[in-house]
Amino acid sequence: MGKIWFTATNPRTSGVGPALARSAALLGAALLVAGCAGTETSVRTSSAPGGSASEVSGAPGSGLPGAETPSPGTSASASGAPGPAAAPRGLAEEARQGTEAIRGAVEAEAREAEARKAALLAAARRWGLPRAPLLAPPPPRTTSLPPTRRGFGVNGPRTRGLPPVFTRVPTRDRVVFLTIDDGVDQDPATLRMLRELHVPYTAFLSDDAVDGGWEYFRAAHEQGAALQNHTLLHRYLPGLSRAAQRHEICGMQDTLRRHYGRAATLFRPPYGSYNRDTLEVARSCGIRAVPLWEAEVFPGRVVYRDSDLHPGDLVLTHFQGRAQWNGSMADALRTFLRTVTEKGYAVARLEDYI
Repeated sequence: MGKIWFTATNPRTSGVGPALARSAALLGAALLVAGCAGTETSVRTSSAPGGSASEVSGAPGSGLPGAETPSPGTSASASGAPGPAAAPRGLAEEARQGTEAIRGAVEAEAREAEARKAALLAAARRWGLPRAPLLAPPPPRTTSLPPTRRGFGVNGPRTRGLPPVFTRVPTRDRVVFLTIDDGVDQDPATLRMLRELHVPYTAFLSDDAVDGGWEYFRAAHEQGAALQNHTLLHRYLPGLSRAAQRHEICGMQDTLRRHYGRAATLFRPPYGSYNRDTLEVARSCGIRAVPLWEAEVFPGRVVYRDSDLHPGDLVLTHFQGRAQWNGSMADALRTFLRTVTEKGYAVARLEDYI
């Protein structure tokens, strides 16, 4: 029997716009309806890459590939009613309409893409950037935690179950990950800049740095930022007892849960310093991983752990302003975005890759 295949595309992972995806589904549905005009049409739905695919098998006289044609003189219907001979005309008309719908959707999607591109470029210029940030590719369908970076592990037995400590996520995508620590500076312009430029980021918050400004970071979270753990008081953890470390890490988990309804899954120790107690306590508090960083951004300069950026690098900056820096938070973000864009990297969301 002949088969007609259509694919209902997922616009989030394929890059196809919603208008085009709807039209593709409409065409597939039209072909199904037209095919079902035959009295013996069978429909089978199965999985196909990129979406759901349906197979329509032709009935005699339906005009579908593989359909058997009645021999001359054979009655189309025992009752004398019109048989499936009319199906080819209906199928052709439905297919024509579906094709026109897809053509219109493609043109509309192209116009929408140009409008989005122009809006992003306008936002970039408004924030003092010569080029618009590159857009990240769709995130991977499957993820796993990176292994602990060589030289960043801790000594002792039974280290296998400890949260991994890493500075880079293994990926072939030309993406880097923006992480912002502490929470001292709470300038609304920072959130507006990140939103208008569509820059994803992860905030590692410390209770003493936030200093009661939880609504500011609620707004950040509503814009898409992930809120993670950076301890209560930003203390040097290896110099603390195990009990004091538990207070710092698990206490911040309780604080995040109280303000936002959920605790963190990622933890960054202050100054990037930790010991075995740190990792064991973090695991007991529900922490899955300990992301550090490969590069740190300040207003006007970038400091690399190695010599340059690499795919999957974590980049650190801070919620700080002119009181802490010789520049503003916007200045630091401009430095970051100008650097990664010139090097051909997009900014992706860390939690989508691990």
